Amino acid sequence: MKNLIRAAAFLKPYTWQVAATLATLLTITGLNLLVPRIIQNVIDDGLLGGDTSYLIRSALLLLTLGLGSALLGLGNRYVSEWIAAHVGYDLRNRMYDHIQYLPFAYHDHAQSGQLISRCIEDVRAIEKFAGSSIAELVRFVLLTIGILAVMVSTNARLAVIALLPMIPLILMTGSFGAKIGKLFFAVDAAVGEVSNRLQENVTGVQVVRAFAREKYEIERFEAANMDVFRKWVKVIDEWAKIMPTTNWLTALGTILILYFGGQMVMDGTLTIGAVVAFNAYILMMAEPAQALTGLVNAGGEAAAGAQRVFEVLDTEPAIKSGEEAVVLSTLKGEVEFRNVSLKYQDEKVPSLTDINLSVTPNQIVALIGQTGSGKTSLVNLIPRFYDATEGAVLVDGHDAREVNLTSLRRQIGIVLQTSLLFSDTIRANIAYGRPDASEDEIVAAAKAAQAHEFITGFPNGYDTIVGERGVTLSGGQRQRVAIARALLMDPRVLILDDSLSSVDTQTEKLIQAALDTLMEGRTTFVIAHRLSTVRRADMILVMDKGRIVERGAHAELLARDGLYREIHDLQLMQRDEFSEELRRIEPVLSEKPAHENTIIANRSNSG
Repeated sequence: MKNLIRAAAFLKPYTWQVAATLATLLTITGLNLLVPRIIQNVIDDGLLGGDTSYLIRSALLLLTLGLGSALLGLGNRYVSEWIAAHVGYDLRNRMYDHIQYLPFAYHDHAQSGQLISRCIEDVRAIEKFAGSSIAELVRFVLLTIGILAVMVSTNARLAVIALLPMIPLILMTGSFGAKIGKLFFAVDAAVGEVSNRLQENVTGVQVVRAFAREKYEIERFEAANMDVFRKWVKVIDEWAKIMPTTNWLTALGTILILYFGGQMVMDGTLTIGAVVAFNAYILMMAEPAQALTGLVNAGGEAAAGAQRVFEVLDTEPAIKSGEEAVVLSTLKGEVEFRNVSLKYQDEKVPSLTDINLSVTPNQIVALIGQTGSGKTSLVNLIPRFYDATEGAVLVDGHDAREVNLTSLRRQIGIVLQTSLLFSDTIRANIAYGRPDASEDEIVAAAKAAQAHEFITGFPNGYDTIVGERGVTLSGGQRQRVAIARALLMDPRVLILDDSLSSVDTQTEKLIQAALDTLMEGRTTFVIAHRLSTVRRADMILVMDKGRIVERGAHAELLARDGLYREIHDLQLMQRDEFSEELRRIEPVLSEKPAHENTIIANRSNSG
């Protein structure tokens, strides 16, 4: 309930519309309460008195009241649904905006399918309740108060008798509401799991096909879907228990009125018209009373949805700009790590330990080491994707935690290991960081990244729409577009996280030649596995188990008998072994079709 009350805060911008809805509901309730009274007068005065003109006037009055109530009801329904649609719109925007600023650590553990379900399904439940359900609930409350007042003023004794069945109905509804909220929370979680399974399958469709795991994925989805079904059955079971009882209690109220009211008529203490009016009031209240369980059902679903929504909204971004954050002007590009350690959430072993590093402006720093040695973790601290657990990362002498995030990240160009492109034009993807960039600037960045040639080879050129996550482009093409996107930012600090891993040897040489020029005048961090990529760096950092175990230039590190020398010799040995294998099968190659020889030659170059 507290989460529903919190969700009600989203009604605040629409105070006038809410007030209009309440006024309309109050008017409709008043018109409806007049109908049984008019029927009572028709019976007692018109029929028993034989006044035909009274009957005609009453009929015209009832017709007018019915028409007015219908028109007001139509307007009320429109306004209430208008409010609900705007609440849903605002809530979805708030959710999406908030998710944009949640740190990487949150997304490391959150399931994207669950987030999608919360933004769509849970918000939809709140939106539905904020519309017709709340209007029906308010209508029921106003109608109940009005009927109680009229019935008690007419005959208090019969009113108490007629309303006795409402007491267990209210108690049952309250108990139902307490149960249904928990059940709907379980349903929403199960629906989120289905959404997550679907999202994983769609994004990983190539892997599923490659390993022929279609049947396995179908079984996984069926299991998650069955879980939703079983939890829904529990909701339906609770619903099935209460609905017949609600109908029976409503009918019991009518029986009590006819029995005790009939005796009062025979005793002369009540008129026939009053008994008919009493019965009309009970029947009038029966419809919303029977719908009350439905409203509680909708409220339970909305409460569960609100709980899941506010679980996200209540997650404070751990990484954000402080109120007194320093807005950085143009960076010089000086980066320093002072006694930095990093331990990710739920991990026992630190990913970085006691890192001390000073990088001067315009220096090229290469990081090399085995997978999991901490290379990416180190560079992720510069743009504050994560915050150091211990120590500090300084940019131009400022602690990164004390500067404005936007002013910091806009001066850092990043090409991640896995390049993500959006389902948009190639032009829009390149200009993602600078949407105001001119056409000439976009083309210049593409040429520098060796992407212009293949882009202009498409029928629509830069207006070519790439598929979701850029799947319509090859790995090398995606990587070159991502490099162009980073270069267009003209960053003072450039981070290349193994950005040449998805390109062939020839393309790597072309991009490397462009990068050699573009790295001039900016501080660059290069993560790579190939020594050919890092040997020209001003400083090479060799990392192992989260520590910098060696540092220096290529020639200097080769002269030492350390880990860098081991990696160098291993790669050299692997290349020599492949060359020897290639020489052994040369006689066979001469008999192969030309296109197969080309494939093997390319493998040799990439090695």
